[in-house]
Amino acid sequence: MSDPFTTGPGLPRLLAIMERLRDPERGCPWDVEQTFASIAPYTLEEAHEVADAIAREDWDELRGELGDLLLQTVFHARMAEESGLFDFEAVATGIADKMIARHPHVFGDESRDKSSDQQTLDWERIKAAERAGRAQAGVLDGVALGLPALTRAVKLQKRAARVGFDWPSTGEVLDKITEEARELVEARDSFTAEETFEEFGDLLFVMANLGRHLKIDPEAALRAANAKFTRRFERIEAWLAEEGRRPEDSTLAEMDALWDRAKAEERA
Repeated sequence: MSDPFTTGPGLPRLLAIMERLRDPERGCPWDVEQTFASIAPYTLEEAHEVADAIAREDWDELRGELGDLLLQTVFHARMAEESGLFDFEAVATGIADKMIARHPHVFGDESRDKSSDQQTLDWERIKAAERAGRAQAGVLDGVALGLPALTRAVKLQKRAARVGFDWPSTGEVLDKITEEARELVEARDSFTAEETFEEFGDLLFVMANLGRHLKIDPEAALRAANAKFTRRFERIEAWLAEEGRRPEDSTLAEMDALWDRAKAEERA
């Protein structure tokens, strides 16, 4: 008799492994102790690691990271099955049904002769109907609290824009950015730390809105900026190391000059 934990198709094998890990008598004590809430941060972390592998175009690592993310789905589904809520089969069936319902131009009678913008509008219309069926009447209902803050800001703004609550052009958004920046300076100089915190959040929210108007994903843009900063600072470290020094052994003016050198090098 074959061992279900070492042989057989990948997904049934993974489900069997998770069932054993969660077994109160024969499983792993750590896995048995976990709950939806304790596992949720790992789920978010794995999703970010998938995005990171894609950004670095590391396809071997992407395969592994997708496996880690799949494990999170299997873990949550197993806990749900133990609680009598649903199982992995229900999760897979649910997303399959959703994809069929949301692509009537592929699986139904609607024409495929439509632009990507029209398909996006149709997708949002179908999602709105689904929310109505779940008694989510508010325009902003259903925008997940656990999303990265910039991503959630854009989703909230898109929802509001669909009912007309939006600036008509980027010009008004830029004016609002100027206003919010001025209010942040005033808060820094005259208000409490809590008020400064609030004004800083307002400025970030409007910056996310500008990204939406420019059709730029602010989360992706910030990731790219982080990567650029990392890349250039590492060049500063490398050049200083050639002189037997570290950043803490140099002045700000010296590091600024090396930063400009790194920028020029990239442009060349």
